[in-house]
Amino acid sequence: MVYLFLADGFEIVEAMAPLDILRRGGVDVKTVGVMGKTVTCSKGVELKADITIDEVDMDGCEMIVLPGGLPGATNLRDSEEVGEIIDQAEANGIYMAAICAAPMVLGLRGVVRGKKATCFPGYEEDLLGAECTGEGVVTDGRVITGKGAGRSLEFGLALLTALKGKAAAEEVSAKMQCK
Repeated sequence: MVYLFLADGFEIVEAMAPLDILRRGGVDVKTVGVMGKTVTCSKGVELKADITIDEVDMDGCEMIVLPGGLPGATNLRDSEEVGEIIDQAEANGIYMAAICAAPMVLGLRGVVRGKKATCFPGYEEDLLGAECTGEGVVTDGRVITGKGAGRSLEFGLALLTALKGKAAAEEVSAKMQCK
């Protein structure tokens, strides 16, 4: 199971592109409303999450995904429940992925310390102890980070590669005409 966390103010393409790619690749993904079942993206579009944060079951969780956008990323950062889930994920070797401003959420919890990572320019100081590469998408062990909305497809394909392998990601990429 993959949980994709949606907090009010999230960047829609950073959530929906990876969600679409993962589901096309056969991954079971649930969107999680951090502040309730109905979540509003940074551009005012309302979405209904599959579940709310109190329904997350970390047993069998393979990955958590944090889209950026503002104030979505700061709402993720400020959520005690999201912080507890990140701590559980780290303790259990679960993949963690974040894009745009959201890598700061992982950085401020020490998840990226000693790892290569990327984020939207200006958030590097929150990636405590990380080597900020400035690349579009960076995978370092079980942490995957993306730079911004324009890298959402590449980010989604990196998530699928981590979970299902390179061949699965290449198949989805080809079907979607990514290259």
